[in-house]
Amino acid sequence: MGLFNFFTQEIAIDLGTANTLIIHNDKVVVDEPSIVAFDRTTNKIIAIGRQAMQMEGKTHDNIRTVRPLKDGVIADFNASEHMIRGMIKMINKGKGWFFPSLRMVICIPSGITEVEKRAVRDSAEIAGAKEVYLIYEPMAAAVGIGIDVEEPMGNMIIDIGGGTTEIAVIALSGIVCDQSIRVAGDNFDSDIVQYIRRQHNIMIGDRTAEKIKIEVGAALPELADPPADFAVQGRDLMTGVPKQITVSYTEIAHCLDKSISKIEEAILKALEITPPELSADIYQTGIYLTGGGALLRGLDKRVAAKTKLPVHVAEDPLRAVVRGTGTALKNIGSFKFLMQ
Repeated sequence: MGLFNFFTQEIAIDLGTANTLIIHNDKVVVDEPSIVAFDRTTNKIIAIGRQAMQMEGKTHDNIRTVRPLKDGVIADFNASEHMIRGMIKMINKGKGWFFPSLRMVICIPSGITEVEKRAVRDSAEIAGAKEVYLIYEPMAAAVGIGIDVEEPMGNMIIDIGGGTTEIAVIALSGIVCDQSIRVAGDNFDSDIVQYIRRQHNIMIGDRTAEKIKIEVGAALPELADPPADFAVQGRDLMTGVPKQITVSYTEIAHCLDKSISKIEEAILKALEITPPELSADIYQTGIYLTGGGALLRGLDKRVAAKTKLPVHVAEDPLRAVVRGTGTALKNIGSFKFLMQ
């Protein structure tokens, strides 16, 4: 086996709607936006990840930018395979011509269908993987936070990503009940775009909306330490001329209210279908928030007020899932919940 191991490269991938992260040798080696730029005439790839992200919304007729994943699943098979391959190349930079065979662990949303699962596996295999294991995102997030998932103890994980929000109750290294809704970071962005358009008559792009969400995004209209107002540039719809306005966090809190309510409803629904013994455990352990959405200011307080349960935000929530996937990669033999 020794020689075989030398030729096998093990990587863990968090294939996200917004960002793709790869762990190799216990280190996060790739952390890039999930986006690819193609040349329309030759169909060749021009850029992947951060470079392609800078082109988004600013391209001419010859370049098209594609986000291969939508709502946590693969929407564009060809682009996703190119993206996975390109990101794996980023690891092997400067390693010369030698390409080892790959063993991958990839995480997928828990509300995914068999066909979508197949698409993830196929695009990984086309990108050069010999062995592909799949792990559910809430499971990976739980492992990444440091919860012992094999214990007969209930834990509730909420992973708010770019495309999906995954809510799961985990015990005995399995998912007991889960809710997967397609309301997440991308919906927040489009809410902000619509709101700025309605309220201020200004058209902004998705990237600007995301910037607003990061700078002044909030889930509550009153915060203890509020962020400073943020200057936004866009196109005035009345005159058609570029214009700048300032937005405050209270405005953003109001415009995100509907989407966050949907997430709260899903949390309550998941709690409703939880077996009573596990409900007792969750009362003790509380709820864990992971994913980029967990960074929204005041979200933990809002969920805590709604459920009357303690809510913990994981440290470095953006990387919790990929850390868990990396741990699963090391324990491929002992973790029962990995799907071959």
